Amino acid sequence: MSYTITLIPGDGIGPEVAEAARRCIDATGLKIEWEEVTAGQVALDKYGELLPQAVIDSIKRNRIALKGPIITPIGTGFRSVNVAIRHALDLYACLRPAKSYAGVKSLYKDIDLVVVRENSEDLYAGIEFEEARPETLALIKDIEKYTRKKIRADSGLSIKPISKFASERIARFAFEYALGNGRKKVTAVHKANIMKFTDGLFLRAAREVAKEYEGKVLFEEAIVDNMCMQLVQKPHNFDVLLLPNLYGDILSDLCAGLIGGLGIAPGANIGEGIAVFEAVHGSAPKYAGKNKVNPTAMILSGVLLLRYLKETKAAQRLENAVKEVIKEGKYVTYDLKPNRDDPTSVGTQEMADAIIARMK
Repeated sequence: MSYTITLIPGDGIGPEVAEAARRCIDATGLKIEWEEVTAGQVALDKYGELLPQAVIDSIKRNRIALKGPIITPIGTGFRSVNVAIRHALDLYACLRPAKSYAGVKSLYKDIDLVVVRENSEDLYAGIEFEEARPETLALIKDIEKYTRKKIRADSGLSIKPISKFASERIARFAFEYALGNGRKKVTAVHKANIMKFTDGLFLRAAREVAKEYEGKVLFEEAIVDNMCMQLVQKPHNFDVLLLPNLYGDILSDLCAGLIGGLGIAPGANIGEGIAVFEAVHGSAPKYAGKNKVNPTAMILSGVLLLRYLKETKAAQRLENAVKEVIKEGKYVTYDLKPNRDDPTSVGTQEMADAIIARMK
């Protein structure tokens, strides 16, 4: 079978790690045509837009994409190309596995967690009001009127929408993922003890969906701050973590820390019959063009892509090759060496070459 896949190289180190992942996926022997489109700073320079409509059209047409990291401005400017793509395509489920690989420096061993993050709502909905603007001051007055709680006039505001529909949808995704991948337990993570009408709704929806899976998948609940402590103390007690958007983003980085860092943390954003695969890490512009950074997270995102296509044998071959190269520790980037100044470390493309060689 042949596939057409949208390829978005991204910014910073994006083009380098995306190219490494593309080469590794091609080395599995599958027939793939890559349709390359541009988003981010390169698109802004070329087309005057960070996210041209051609990018969305390509993903809609092909139903699957591999995306390199894209720069997100902090505190000002365009909110996020990544979030915009998720919203435009209703990629409501963010899947972020955290799995230990022998040869990666970490305080923990045998970690095998999956973060399932709701991707469409919560504070990432982007409903914000800038301080001192007339509409913000008017909203503050309305809130004070209805809640009898004082808000400082120089406040900025963010709205946190969480719906029953989206909460049930992501909960069902988590349970179906658990069933389909031999997972035993889903843990809903929340702050419903404080945010009773948002996180409380999320938790109630998760409880209702969990009833449909009784006897098939275990269900438990955890308050988010306590969950952070438990993940550090006893991460092996957990399996699939189900979270609203913001907590899912934060805890997925915590889980990446358990396995040795973002350099080996893959990700997927999945909707109804459509998906975009990307590494969890950012664009690291200071390393752009240096052929230095670890491509593992992007290559493992390619493994997730292959599994999504139900090309299970190809996915396993690629993951096994990644495992072997990392475990051997010879042809790996500087961050995967015991000493980061090790002169025997290799570059991004050379590590990809080693992984490809293991599949032959």
